[in-house]
Amino acid sequence: MRIIFMGTPEFAIPSLKILLENQYEVTAAVTAPDKPRGRGQRLSSPPVKEFASKHSLAVFQPLSLKDKEFVNQIVQLSPDLIAVVAFRILPREVFEIPRYGSFNLHASLLPKYRGAAPINWAIIKGEKETGVTTFLLQEKVDTGSIILQARVKIGEDETAGELHDRLAAVGAEIVLQTVRLIELGKAKPHAQDESLASPAPKIHREMCRIDWAKTAQEVHNFVRGLSPDPCAFTFHNGKLLNIYRTKKTGVKVHEASPGLVVSKTDKELQVVTEDEALAIEELQQGGKKRMQIEEFLRGYRLDRGNRLG
Repeated sequence: MRIIFMGTPEFAIPSLKILLENQYEVTAAVTAPDKPRGRGQRLSSPPVKEFASKHSLAVFQPLSLKDKEFVNQIVQLSPDLIAVVAFRILPREVFEIPRYGSFNLHASLLPKYRGAAPINWAIIKGEKETGVTTFLLQEKVDTGSIILQARVKIGEDETAGELHDRLAAVGAEIVLQTVRLIELGKAKPHAQDESLASPAPKIHREMCRIDWAKTAQEVHNFVRGLSPDPCAFTFHNGKLLNIYRTKKTGVKVHEASPGLVVSKTDKELQVVTEDEALAIEELQQGGKKRMQIEEFLRGYRLDRGNRLG
């Protein structure tokens, strides 16, 4: 079976790796163009390109997926299947090329959390469980018929970054199983239940400011759902503080307004929310390194009675 793999970030690599390890003929990898990064704005290759190049795969980096030259290149490769993991939206003229069509791996239990940030939103919304889904591509994003799903429990303190890595590994196994089913003619896709659909739109930096007036659980979910990137933030005396990890204390606080620092020791900092104090465990002052709270408090003045907001 001739497969074209399409993906860009680290999340996609385990899926490409497992196909190669199982001797599937991956004829090419399609990924995003190189981008300038860092202070020097040097061109940087996406992770999938770096991995594919190390394994001597042909790599395509089209600016437009509708470009006629690119579409013709895909046609000439005569793929039996296109496997998509964390990539752009494919136009019909591309996803209909393969003999067996094209499928996508999505990091949620579709139809829940359709969109660009399913891992983040599942945690922010307080879900106890999420998973991965493979589905056949069609023009409307994340709506195609489901082939396989795998469920994954979400830990109470698990961050989006930690869940991302677990789902990438689980997803790779589901990609392999999906390819095998399609190859054997045993795949039985079924339609999504539109009544269960929910959105997971891209998260922009301006959406990441902490609202301390929400409950401790809501703030805790918000912080871990955005950690490590794009990261929840707050301010103290005009200084930006990125918050990476918090912990519920169960300590009820009465007659204190949200955002107030109510407990501070050499190793602990607790902040008022709507219903209880929430401990900050890991953070970063803008422009400085990420630190555990003990190290941070040794070099930064933040006292009881101060306010975050």
